[in-house]
Amino acid sequence: MTYPDPRLLAVAEPVTEFDAALRELADDLLDTMRAAPGVGITAPHIGVPKRLVVLELQRDDVRIYVNPRLVWASQEKSRHTEGSVSMPGVVEEVERHSEVEIAHQDLDGVERTERADGFLAVCHQHEIDQLDGIFWIQRLSKLKRDRLIKRYEKLRLAGRVR
Repeated sequence: MTYPDPRLLAVAEPVTEFDAALRELADDLLDTMRAAPGVGITAPHIGVPKRLVVLELQRDDVRIYVNPRLVWASQEKSRHTEGSVSMPGVVEEVERHSEVEIAHQDLDGVERTERADGFLAVCHQHEIDQLDGIFWIQRLSKLKRDRLIKRYEKLRLAGRVR
């Protein structure tokens, strides 16, 4: 689904069943993300309102997070360029915490924690925001957001993005 689909602003439901259907959904997300292309995707990006994230920052280093949540964030912040598979063709710098710790479950339901910095920390915050119904452009100033939306609409009208 693509911006401005209102489902991108919906809060995702927790995953409660750790079964073959969840594994299939994770596989579908990976395929969709690679086709986009992107480095991260959530189930809501494909219209499934579940708290599931797939990341692949390097080829064949697939990371799957079920029910991820932020449990700690550094006071220090940094800026990174972000975009979305649901809003292809446009990117902008977003300020986020430099380091984070998340809690999540794996595909078997086992509880885990992970500490991250750099680009991985950015990805965790970006995707958890998406699960919480916060589309990444909401982190921009109104002026930057409006300009980005205009650029995106021009690309769509020109047929350069889906």
